[in-house]
Amino acid sequence: MSKILVVGSIGYDTIATPSGRVEDVIGGSANYFALAASLYSTVNVVGVVGSDYRDSDLQILKKRNVNLQGLQVEEGETFRWSGSYVDDLNEAVTLKTELNVFRNFNPKLPEEYKSSDFLFLANIDPVLQMNVLDQVSKPKFIGLDTMNYWIDSKVEDLKKVLSKVDVFLLNETEALKLADDRNIVSAVKKLSSMGPKSVVVKRGEYGFFMYSHNQFFVLPAFPVADVVDPTGAGDSFAGGFFGYLSRNGDVSNLRSLQEACVHGAIVASFSVQDFSVRALEALDWAKVETRMGEYMKVVSFAQP
Repeated sequence: MSKILVVGSIGYDTIATPSGRVEDVIGGSANYFALAASLYSTVNVVGVVGSDYRDSDLQILKKRNVNLQGLQVEEGETFRWSGSYVDDLNEAVTLKTELNVFRNFNPKLPEEYKSSDFLFLANIDPVLQMNVLDQVSKPKFIGLDTMNYWIDSKVEDLKKVLSKVDVFLLNETEALKLADDRNIVSAVKKLSSMGPKSVVVKRGEYGFFMYSHNQFFVLPAFPVADVVDPTGAGDSFAGGFFGYLSRNGDVSNLRSLQEACVHGAIVASFSVQDFSVRALEALDWAKVETRMGEYMKVVSFAQP
């Protein structure tokens, strides 16, 4: 089983949804990804927190054997994000962002991290993402996430990173924006021509689709009636995706990539059923397998 390295944000979120409101709960892309991927494999984390980050929250990762040697603890306050979901659970409205110690984050990889076989560059500054790429040896598989802010402010830096990765994971709005296109099918083809062998578009409650090996692969999300908090669903998807590939070992086969997407969808379906990382914290492999069986019934049909 290969090790996975994730570089991303670790912070505290204040979230309001139709289901309620929570304050200063665990958030950040690295937290969601690590908890999801640790169901499958060993995860190495690189990130930064302030001196106010609760030890009890670090213990949640440690219980999953997540390696925190690359976690920097700086004097000051931890990154914080506040958002709400009102009319559309697929779209968060950002109310406040406080970068705090994350403002001066400079990823430094411990020696043992540099040989990680799988690397996920979560949603951070493309310049920092390239910095990480310069520190690793030769990962077997590299994934990238981004957001509209970086597409607007550092698109050329983003494209440089994009040319060096194997899979690009992003949502539909981001894909259309970066490709400067109105049609998602032609947009992902444009994105693929920028370098990544595969492009995975996350579509929230509508599922996902992947463009890889000159083929499209489209499936719905697992039907969840009790969506509580969609924050982190995309990073949970990425964690399940990378976790499966790490366990499976085959990153070149289209079938393997398709199965990784399904695992990402299953893990993400749990993530949205509670606030913060609570559902991921309680998740185990038996629950994943059970829901996988239910999902296969949803997407299967009898041959004529």
